[in-house]
Amino acid sequence: MPARSFEEAWSLASGIDGWLTEAQARVLHEEATRAGGTVVEIGSHLGRSTVVLGSAAARVVAVDPFPVDWRYGAVDTAERFRDNIARTGVDDAVVLLRQPSADALASWGEPLGLLYVDGKHDVASCLRDLRWAAWLPGGARFLVHDAFSSVGVTLAMLVLAATGRSSRFLGRTGSLALFEVGSPTPADRARIVAQLPWFARNLAVKVLLRLRLAGVARVLGHDDGADPY
Repeated sequence: MPARSFEEAWSLASGIDGWLTEAQARVLHEEATRAGGTVVEIGSHLGRSTVVLGSAAARVVAVDPFPVDWRYGAVDTAERFRDNIARTGVDDAVVLLRQPSADALASWGEPLGLLYVDGKHDVASCLRDLRWAAWLPGGARFLVHDAFSSVGVTLAMLVLAATGRSSRFLGRTGSLALFEVGSPTPADRARIVAQLPWFARNLAVKVLLRLRLAGVARVLGHDDGADPY
């Protein structure tokens, strides 16, 4: 399938339920176009991000066990994912591995062009998912969703800032963090820590929304009824 423009990709992906914003989807599309090679996506849900990636890359490996006991999981999630991939015409570009990320990684054996992590949001799972970055060459990039809006993922980012030796934090688009494979400098590590006030603001917004205090959340600059992403 010829690569689609971002506008074409988003017109298809935006109709699929999910939490990826338009600005974040644009970054995914740009990075997949830039990278070339195989893209691995950890956590696909209904395929919103998969469609964006599959519109820009020749091959996307979507890794998701589709657990039914997850808060947003259901017995038909995998079927709906496949339907969305087929309906939007990216099924020729997408390979689904319906298994846990760690199991898929254990049998993996080829270089990657790009990695996108949006799997389970606890610290241990996120750090396990980030091990896929070992298959990226120097200078390649990887992205982490909910990096500064989920407690578990943010803690994983702090572990990466404190102990990581092969990833440089380049910046974020909302909660989508962009990294590059390379030796981090103290400034690179400090840039992650500098996101903590924004993370604290996001947690406050989440609490306010659950207390049905959207008006107060607007004081913090949040004018959406959904959680900050």
